[in-house]
Amino acid sequence: MKLGEKLRYLRLVEGTLRGLNRAMTQAEVSRLIRSELHESLSQAYVSQIESGRRPHLTNTSRLLLARFFKVHPGYLVDDPEGFHTELTSHVRGREGKLDLWLVEGAERFRSDAELSHALQTVALYPDSRQVLLLLAEILQTPDLAERLLHVFRRSHLTTEAARPHTPVRARRRARRSS
Repeated sequence: MKLGEKLRYLRLVEGTLRGLNRAMTQAEVSRLIRSELHESLSQAYVSQIESGRRPHLTNTSRLLLARFFKVHPGYLVDDPEGFHTELTSHVRGREGKLDLWLVEGAERFRSDAELSHALQTVALYPDSRQVLLLLAEILQTPDLAERLLHVFRRSHLTTEAARPHTPVRARRRARRSS
């Protein structure tokens, strides 16, 4: 990945994190660096970096951008030809890369047990790509996600209650007798 691509990606992530739901503009980055870090980096300079007209940053600019985007300064360089961050070989196909990405996400969000389990479940499904495409279709249908979630959670509670000696059933019995 080239430095300009990384900077565009960082603007997108930062815009999302700041609740803009879009990439920050180059001018916004320049303005916020001035107001938050009390240093300056012009919009024109950011534009030159992104377009590739300025392929290298000065050390001062690299450190400033790294502080603003909260990344390691070493990230703000072009990646070597053929470099990739995944622990996969070229033999793995699209599905393998997607599954690896999902497993890495499950690991990253392991403190949220439900989300981690959901990501692992999708990764282990034989066609995880189809699952994600189906999810997109569900989300594009008004109210379908909420209705399905309601039905599945109710079904899950009914199944749990039907099992003998489950905590759910014991709690229900206790409520009825009181």
